[in-house]
Amino acid sequence: MEIVRKNSLEEINGTIPVPAGKGGFFRKLFAFSGPGALVAVGYMDPGNWITSIQGGALYSYLLLSVILISSLIAMLLQVMCAKLGIVTGMDLAQATKALVGKRTAAALWVTTELAIIATEIAEVIGSAIALNLLFKIPLLLGVMITVLDVFLLLALMKFGIRKIEALVFTLIATIFIIFAYEVALANPDLAQIAHAFIPQREILTAHVAGGDSAFFIALGIVGATVMPHNLYLHSSIVQSRQYDRSDERAVKEAIRYATIDSNVQLGFSFIINCLLLILGAALFFGKNPDDIGRFAQLYDALQDHSMVGAIASATLATLFAVALLASGQNATITGTLTGQIVMEGFINFRLPLWQRRLITRLIAILPVVACIYLWGDKGDVVEKLLVYTQVFLSIALPISMIPLLYLTSSKKRMGKFVNCKPFMVLGWLATAVLVVLNLQLIIETVRMLFG
Repeated sequence: MEIVRKNSLEEINGTIPVPAGKGGFFRKLFAFSGPGALVAVGYMDPGNWITSIQGGALYSYLLLSVILISSLIAMLLQVMCAKLGIVTGMDLAQATKALVGKRTAAALWVTTELAIIATEIAEVIGSAIALNLLFKIPLLLGVMITVLDVFLLLALMKFGIRKIEALVFTLIATIFIIFAYEVALANPDLAQIAHAFIPQREILTAHVAGGDSAFFIALGIVGATVMPHNLYLHSSIVQSRQYDRSDERAVKEAIRYATIDSNVQLGFSFIINCLLLILGAALFFGKNPDDIGRFAQLYDALQDHSMVGAIASATLATLFAVALLASGQNATITGTLTGQIVMEGFINFRLPLWQRRLITRLIAILPVVACIYLWGDKGDVVEKLLVYTQVFLSIALPISMIPLLYLTSSKKRMGKFVNCKPFMVLGWLATAVLVVLNLQLIIETVRMLFG
């Protein structure tokens, strides 16, 4: 029996009104803004933090160009996701299932679910460590407390997707303000920063004794930039706006405003990641790399005058921990929505939201709890799990990227809104580069762990 395809995230699909006719530009932009904020969260989750700050601490501003290039690739791919959802009325999971069939779709669903769980592990670790730093809550108890995110999200969903978008943007703005303030106090070298956005040969050759090579950290930055779940999420939540899907002009307008929203919000995540690296460079460059490798060490260093000089204070350290907690909570919200999207899209199966949230979070905390039980209630133990989660995300990435490029480059599926040739070339080139670099990241990580 043929199963009738349902709208993606049916409870919010087409529920947000937008001004009709020739409404003002900013009124329409405001109405369409929001999905980009939910997507941008994935580009600044706790898994990215240590890589960026370590990159600055070990190699000063050298790797800013890597953040820039990675962010531009991300912007290109996320625009394609938005366009796919708006034009076809399907999210990436639904469109991929229609392309490959039920059996392959089921296998892809399993891999994507594991990628979501890997992302959840990073969020659990970041939130638990932040609770430990702020309130001295033992890590194991902090991990258990993260299960309560289930009830937080359920409460938020009752207020509607628009309120969730506003909350996420507020948390992003909080993170931005905190790091902008800390970077301003650190007084970085602006001339060196501007120069570092031009790619340098030293990225391939630089190596500091006692720390990872610049190339390895660059691979980590690239590998953590485009998260598989973001591609599914964006293709779905752009459909929450009410536009006439039979009117070519309305579809074109929706793509235009979704593109602006996406690029502006990803611009925020780009700035935040740059601020993290700049903070690491301004405060820790030239110091012992063993002193700034973990969240707790960073927290301690920000209140240590011997490490960061006169600006050291408990306030700076507390703000850092608050930003870490905000980052973990942000990513929790988007991870839940993505889980629902891929389950419904790939296998046409639906669970009540609280069950979906609870099951995913319980699975995610198991490896963290096991690490704490076997090796002790220590931050350095659980943070090692971040390495493994990033490696798995690198493996899962091509599964979402390649169908996205194929689908949005198909005139049969996209009609007049098919990718133009320059976008096709850039898209496939970016995909090939990201896949190769992610494979290299996996190889380098295996060597580091077992070599």
